[in-house]
Amino acid sequence: MAVKIQPLSDRVLVEPQEAETKTSSGIIIPDSAKEKPQRGTVIAVGNGKKDHEMTVKKGDTVLYGKYSGTDLKYEGKDYLIMREDDILAII
Repeated sequence: MAVKIQPLSDRVLVEPQEAETKTSSGIIIPDSAKEKPQRGTVIAVGNGKKDHEMTVKKGDTVLYGKYSGTDLKYEGKDYLIMREDDILAII
């Protein structure tokens, strides 16, 4: 399903991945102790600025700062909209 949100300028729409529910040793993490995810999938990309071409593209998996972007809820799903500068790496 395509999202009908088109970011402007150098902004990127990211769908965060679910937070881990279990540690590598098998311990279940309660909801109150879960950390905010720092990895997600790029859903839509803006056109960039006049002197800056966008590096990320739709479908990329990216790492971003823990408190980067603005939370957005659209049609029951959670998204983040952020500047491309807030993205740390493409995985």
